[in-house]
Amino acid sequence: MEELSVRQLAQGLAHRQFSSVELTRHFLARMQAHRHLNAFITEMGEQAVRQARLADQRIRSGDHGPLTGIPLAHKDIFCMQDGKTTCGSKMLDNFIAPYDATVVQKLEQAGCVVLGKTNMDEFAMGSSSENSFYGPVRNPWNSDCVPGGSSGGSAVAVAARMAPLATGTDTGGSIRQPAAFCGITGLKPTYGRVSRYGMVAYASSLDQAGPFGKSALDCAYLLQAMSGFDDRDSTCMDEPVPVYPRKLDRSLRGKVVGIPDEYFSEGLDPEVRVFMERAIAWAEKEGCIIENIRLPNTDLAIPAYYVIAMAECSSNLSRYDGVRFGYRCREPKNLHDLYHRSRSEAFGAEVKRRIMIGTYALSTGYYDAYYRKAQQIRRLISEDFNKAFQDVDYILGPTTPEPAFRIGEKVDDPVTMYLSDIYTISVNLAGIPAVSIPCGIHKGLPVGMQLIGNHFEEDKLLNFAHQYQQATDWHTRCPPGFE
Repeated sequence: MEELSVRQLAQGLAHRQFSSVELTRHFLARMQAHRHLNAFITEMGEQAVRQARLADQRIRSGDHGPLTGIPLAHKDIFCMQDGKTTCGSKMLDNFIAPYDATVVQKLEQAGCVVLGKTNMDEFAMGSSSENSFYGPVRNPWNSDCVPGGSSGGSAVAVAARMAPLATGTDTGGSIRQPAAFCGITGLKPTYGRVSRYGMVAYASSLDQAGPFGKSALDCAYLLQAMSGFDDRDSTCMDEPVPVYPRKLDRSLRGKVVGIPDEYFSEGLDPEVRVFMERAIAWAEKEGCIIENIRLPNTDLAIPAYYVIAMAECSSNLSRYDGVRFGYRCREPKNLHDLYHRSRSEAFGAEVKRRIMIGTYALSTGYYDAYYRKAQQIRRLISEDFNKAFQDVDYILGPTTPEPAFRIGEKVDDPVTMYLSDIYTISVNLAGIPAVSIPCGIHKGLPVGMQLIGNHFEEDKLLNFAHQYQQATDWHTRCPPGFE
């Protein structure tokens, strides 16, 4: 059952070939068998089985949709009422959420069965899923390698066939990079397409929830259920939501694909370049028009992103002070000691680093030099994309400069770690959608291709990705030993 698509699973449930309870228990068993990957922080177990029984009742009564009874995993950054929500941090190890995030609520209404909450970089700060209080997540293709971050647990859950679908969040590439490293499909929607209500904030102007699946079709079903206006989120856009699964069979003939010079410069692994060139050749064979383009401010994306993201995280994480909720140090001497020791003891090294840098960038005398300048660069990057999309329908390039690196390889060199996001960060600064799809395997590790689209054109991205996956089988490849 683990190799079936979401559509095939839905058909099997509707035709009573198996029940949601049987399906759920099957995936729960796989989760237990592959605990060495450390993909989950919380396993739902019997709670998931109870949800599955309710889903089976809905299916028998005819009151069901395409996701009713389908198991999925949530990144442990989404609040679930009366359930543990940790964000991979000691700070929230004892936090029980009093309400559901909108994404959780929508998927519950769609009839999904929640298998568990997945491991992640602490407060979504990282590119490797090594920065978790609960230990590093391991890549199923090679357990000595990282799965990418911060949504590494969700990507591993899908790649190792422990869940058909999973949710993630993307602040600078945290859906697309793990999707590339794990050989699955992951989509970062337009900023405002999916509600952020109940999604614990890292950098509020950049964070966006999105889907993981084995294929573009699977992601289309999940994105359909996740999207839509929410008046509880002031940044959520009141835009019509297309029926994404019905938008995947359109011809690509005549579509213009832009190839940015900046994405194929020094630093790109030669073998990754070969897979990109093969994908470009396929697009041209399908009737696409290939054009070289320039995104001249790409080199400024990483410094601008990390100033903005760290400044926003400094502000957002100030609420974790040991007073209202979360970790509290023992026997504080006074209020200052309470703040100091609670935060020092509960935050990890990477979170502390980002809070310190962000606080510095916002401080008197440095705000104009750093934060304001970074926002000006952000506007320039956005204008680069606006100009490009006047002439092209898609932008195609690698998701990452190289395949997954080894656990511990970059953990002591944060600047090198940050550079692994060079191709993904600009998309978040501009607020536009992008998808990563598998397009090759290099030295036993997956290679990801990134497609970038204009605002609210997720349907076009999913269409291109689906057409490519109809012609190739990279998305069907399963890590050895997880078949």
